[in-house]
Amino acid sequence: MTPDDRATAVLEDAVTSADEAVRVDDSLDEENTLKKDFIRRVRDALDAGENDEVYALVEPLHPADIADLFELLEADERPLLAKAISDLMGSEVFAELNDHVRELLVEALPAGEVADIAEQLDTDDAVAMLEDLDEEDQQAVLAEMEPEDRAAIEAALSFPEESAGRLMSRDFVAVPEHMTVGDLIDFLREGRELANEFWEVFIVDTRFHPVGTCQLSWILRTPRSIALTDVMKRDQTLIPVDMDQEEVALRFQKYALISAAVVDADGRLVGQITVDDVVHIIQEEAGEDVLLLSGAGEGDINEPIRDSYVSRVRWLVANLVTALLGATIISSFGGAIEKLVALAALSPMVASIGGNAGTQTMAVAVRALATNQLTRANTGRILWRELRVAMLNGVTVAALIGIATAFFFANPLLGVVIGTAVVVNIITAGLAGVVVPVLFDRFGQDPAVASSVFVTMITDSMGFFAFLGLAVASGLV
Repeated sequence: MTPDDRATAVLEDAVTSADEAVRVDDSLDEENTLKKDFIRRVRDALDAGENDEVYALVEPLHPADIADLFELLEADERPLLAKAISDLMGSEVFAELNDHVRELLVEALPAGEVADIAEQLDTDDAVAMLEDLDEEDQQAVLAEMEPEDRAAIEAALSFPEESAGRLMSRDFVAVPEHMTVGDLIDFLREGRELANEFWEVFIVDTRFHPVGTCQLSWILRTPRSIALTDVMKRDQTLIPVDMDQEEVALRFQKYALISAAVVDADGRLVGQITVDDVVHIIQEEAGEDVLLLSGAGEGDINEPIRDSYVSRVRWLVANLVTALLGATIISSFGGAIEKLVALAALSPMVASIGGNAGTQTMAVAVRALATNQLTRANTGRILWRELRVAMLNGVTVAALIGIATAFFFANPLLGVVIGTAVVVNIITAGLAGVVVPVLFDRFGQDPAVASSVFVTMITDSMGFFAFLGLAVASGLV
């Protein structure tokens, strides 16, 4: 190729890249999300059966944007889009898809196509794509895969859900400890099949137990003659294959890891987990805890309506049952309320303030449990801390509401009663907000799942009982 030809080729590539950039900019808004007009054009082309136009519109998009497009379309439009852009439906797109959307797409595609895509993915991404399929569909896809890939995925699927075994990738680089730095560099340059991305090389002994790691930066800066055992880092964080993914994320966060070796029960190296996988886990677990606290289930807008209904209605029913306890307490003070109507107006305020205080404390406790900041060793100290915060909050709010009530109803005693009830209820909320999640955690249950129901029940009941009981005991009514 002459210099002129090369210049022409470079110019053509630049023009093509510029055209694609313009087309991508035309589809994305300032917040880097797909424009409503772009989605409408894709829908119109799908309805008209113009697959070539659909392909032309979607082809310039990044795989993550293509995944977003699938999530923004209706369920019946997604298979049509997948058919129109089949050449673009690579592993990068499937790795970015929402779990529910991916599951529906996988079910809609032939087993052979799903197997081809799974073979392109890292083991952990392939497992994520197949693990939610029905047993029959899962086996049909596995039957279409190459024996080596199938064996790796079946081995991963044998581990518990949300464990390191499901999360890990089997694509890693491990070398024997007798190598020198020069031997390792030659090994890496020989062009053998290696992991696509890795930040460190694991050093193993004759039993394939990891004995150390070498970061690539060390390898590149060390003379060839130096033995790996002299330059490797011997202290390493090993992840048991059955460790829960939330604990894995905590270890990465605590020790600032980029990657970590996963070992089986015998201590043999079986995989690695990298920080990009852990980022997704941290995001998922954080969102999951928030949604569980509210009783919203998975809270995924792509979740089937029936699943959303089932996950949410049970907690609404539980709240209804606990609300009956508060109603029972109020009815037992019916005579007092008849004598002083202000009690009926103020009772919900006392319960509401306690409920909000309990929710604040509970959120702090659940987060502390999830991040291992609240343990058996410091439970008493944390409980005492939250009680002191509750007392300060209680006195502050009680003073405000007590003074306001006394002036508004021209009844100082009523102001004292409601102020005292607020203090009692906020202190109760501080106690319940810590104790309830801790008890769930001690009994091996997720403290985010049902803590809110019980904390609300306690604060509502105590709020009504304290206020109405003090009103009767003080001779107010």
